[in-house]
Amino acid sequence: MKTYNKIYESKIFKNVREVIDNSVKLYPNNNAFIIKVKEGKNVNYKNIKYKEFKEQMNYLGTELIKLGLKNKRVAIIGKNRYEWALTYFTVLSGVGITVPLDKGLKEEEIISCLVRSKADCIVFEKEYLEIMKKAKENNYVKIKEYICMDDIEEVGMNNINDLLQRGKQSLEKGDKEYVNAVIDEEKMASIIFTSGTTSESKAVMLSHKNIASNITDLNYVEKLYTSDVNIAFLPFHHTFGSTGLLWFLSNGVTNVFCDGLRHIQSNLKEYKVTVFVGVPLILESMYKKIMAQIEKQGKTKIVKYGIKISKFLLKFGIDIRKKLFKEIIDNLGGHLRFIVSGASAIDRKVAEGFNNFGILTVQGYGLTETSPVLTAENIKTIKYGSVGIPLFNVDIKIDNPNEDGIGEIIAKGPNVMLGYYENEEATNELLKDGWFHTGDLGYIDKDGFIFITGRKKNVIVLKNGKNIFPEELESLITTLPYVEENMIFGKPKDDDLLLSVKIVYNEEYVKEKYPNISKEDLKTMIWNDIKNINKKLPNYKHIKNLIVTNEPMIKTTTAKIKRFEEEKRL
Repeated sequence: MKTYNKIYESKIFKNVREVIDNSVKLYPNNNAFIIKVKEGKNVNYKNIKYKEFKEQMNYLGTELIKLGLKNKRVAIIGKNRYEWALTYFTVLSGVGITVPLDKGLKEEEIISCLVRSKADCIVFEKEYLEIMKKAKENNYVKIKEYICMDDIEEVGMNNINDLLQRGKQSLEKGDKEYVNAVIDEEKMASIIFTSGTTSESKAVMLSHKNIASNITDLNYVEKLYTSDVNIAFLPFHHTFGSTGLLWFLSNGVTNVFCDGLRHIQSNLKEYKVTVFVGVPLILESMYKKIMAQIEKQGKTKIVKYGIKISKFLLKFGIDIRKKLFKEIIDNLGGHLRFIVSGASAIDRKVAEGFNNFGILTVQGYGLTETSPVLTAENIKTIKYGSVGIPLFNVDIKIDNPNEDGIGEIIAKGPNVMLGYYENEEATNELLKDGWFHTGDLGYIDKDGFIFITGRKKNVIVLKNGKNIFPEELESLITTLPYVEENMIFGKPKDDDLLLSVKIVYNEEYVKEKYPNISKEDLKTMIWNDIKNINKKLPNYKHIKNLIVTNEPMIKTTTAKIKRFEEEKRL
């Protein structure tokens, strides 16, 4: 029996434009975005209200249609910024189809994605200008319109600000084609390339219905307030980056932009951020820093005692966490109340730790192909180690479970993709009778919570037939305080595999904690910790080979380790 995952009311959205229009109607004078403007040493902030955002969408959309882009494909590449969001939602709300591209792609990969998606237009940041000029001159792609997010003067190219001015004039003269556009909820609205190199990535086709249904389902389970401030951290080309932003916009939330990884802490304070959506790597790093600081100040026992007291009082409905752990919350900007973790499994100690400090921390699970969220925890349904329960309109089953109930997670719902673009074979392989086969292995407990045990393609099969789920061992190693990231893999030896781990240690932590340690002694210390982990595991799961480095691993832009590339490098 499915657990009922609906604790709040929500408007049922059918398309993206409906989501934006509803917010403009309800919160016209709320700040939708705050943009930092730097002029030399001077820093100013520009507020974009919801009604202004919609006006600019109308201006830009009107002009894009005048450029001949109605029902065409518009690619977007660049870092998270206002112009990216403006372009994305404008195109979806009455122009055509969006093609978000990973800003980390190399030149040949960008060209490949533009060719594969049959893009008619590209909206890009100035730093890609040389690539665009080359593509235009050599006619690599069939791009009709090149539009820069920044002000440029380049023959045959436009920029967003000029288009906004021209669109405003056209609209004032009575051009209503964009404003009156009819949205077909069932048709392809977006082509999104999955993580991986271009040759390996698939192009996922999502409809308005896919995306909008996910917004409705998220609003059923998580509470956002019009007073909330979200820091747009996850890259917008990633499905939860863009769907997540739409979710925040659906609730009248103010959205701000991060100055970069090193500036997260200062940005949290600067903008009084209340909501943070991040990947486990970032959240685990933040938590480890907090705990290291507590230990340095000799306050570990006091904090543990405080947690014990606050947990006891919570049983009687008395919540003193915000007061008790004020210093810790102040360290995170002073206003953080809600953390959402996605993209991969978070260390349960970290999720529990943030919750103990009074910052509601939940985990979700999904894929690009599912727009993306399938399951989520919420304030009433938290079980550490799980990824929560299925969203209201989503059905989850375990396909072909083994004796432990572990099998492939398959899902059905209005958020499941239309298919892979021009790849019927891959579509039929993963979409069977309306069920999407995720490639993730897991089980459902008696309370309906989903637990992920690993990725089907990552399973290491030993000669004795035993299966090793690398993610299970990696989660144990992550708990070691000096571990930045780690990867379990099978190293070929004779006719079997030697269970191995590559560990990237945190240089800052090691220098501070063990200032004079040599590399050999560090490896010995880590090896002893691995041996202690081995003691808790059955023999066939014992790690027998160790690689230690301070060099970061090859990762996707959502901080997932590219296992195949790492193993190839090793």
